[in-house]
Amino acid sequence: MEEQDLTFKTSEGIFNYRVGAIIIRDKKILMVKNDSAPYYYSVGGRVKLNETSEEAVVRETFEETGIKFEIDRLAFIHEHFFHEEITREHYHEIALFYLMKENTNVNFVCKSSGDQGAKEHLYWLPIENLEQFHLFPQFFKTKLAGSMTGIEHIISKE
Repeated sequence: MEEQDLTFKTSEGIFNYRVGAIIIRDKKILMVKNDSAPYYYSVGGRVKLNETSEEAVVRETFEETGIKFEIDRLAFIHEHFFHEEITREHYHEIALFYLMKENTNVNFVCKSSGDQGAKEHLYWLPIENLEQFHLFPQFFKTKLAGSMTGIEHIISKE
């Protein structure tokens, strides 16, 4: 039996517990975009019941890239309150973003699909130009260019 994703719907919205991978190579970050979404989003996905966030980020990066990445460290804890652009559903999301160890000698092939089944594609976006892109989480636009030290807690209400 497949483990249950830690997401649930209520009359007031959807709660989601997810992980994101920060994969950087040559001053670019690896992001995902699917055929139906107007935005890019971090490699990662939902944590499953009885799965640690570290297990989840390794599993999700493997599912989306075909590569078993190692974790460097936890970089961001993000409490995100938003309305999803396509479905307009209200989300209360807790996301842990892990900096992954660089793996420079491989090419990535995305074999996953988004929530509504749309095919996903991987993109290397230049960190210095992230403000030009429609992406989530939005704090990547400013925080990835800095000296990511320690663990930063971010709260976003959109």
